Amino acid sequence: MKHTIAIVDDHILIANALSGIISNFDDFKVLFVCEGGKDLQEKLKVKSTPEIVLLDVNMPVMDGFETAKWLKETYPDILILALSMKADDCSLIRMIRNGAKGYILKNIYPKELLNALTKILKNGYYFPDWAARKVYASIGEDTIDANLKSGLSEREAEFLKYTATEMTYKEISEKMCCSPRTIDNYRDSLFDKLNIKTRVGLAVYAIKKGYSE
Repeated sequence: MKHTIAIVDDHILIANALSGIISNFDDFKVLFVCEGGKDLQEKLKVKSTPEIVLLDVNMPVMDGFETAKWLKETYPDILILALSMKADDCSLIRMIRNGAKGYILKNIYPKELLNALTKILKNGYYFPDWAARKVYASIGEDTIDANLKSGLSEREAEFLKYTATEMTYKEISEKMCCSPRTIDNYRDSLFDKLNIKTRVGLAVYAIKKGYSE
């Protein structure tokens, strides 16, 4: 069964071009194309719910930021992959805060788009190197110092190391020989101790602080 995608972009030519490219991917299909956030809201009332929404950031009326926030609140299981012409810090961080699990640029090649779609499904997030570097920079000294103030247990440190890999939480639980619930507990504890809210944040923290392999 193919994984499902909805495309939201006010430039219909670009949206249809993306749809055509994705239709050539073996494991993906486009359920529908929308001209903007409002159009997406209406279509989701009557159509099947996609696994991924490929969401343009800059749109009139209801832009990508507002649409992402609405999706996060209304359809939290949908993976939001932001699509933009710009690689600016403000848009990237704001989209992440509003629920985006990935961020790519419109000038990428089809194979990079396929990689992004595949990785966001497997890991729950996808950020190319340039975006990851910006996320690293967004982790302030308060977060970095939190490790010294709170301290991590040996098992939490081990879990933190694995967050920077491509392993899913289930695979991490198998690697650490513990239950998925225990993994959830490690994750939630680290969220609290490090003042981080997402796996992306944990991953970049792990890399920046030398926990990753």
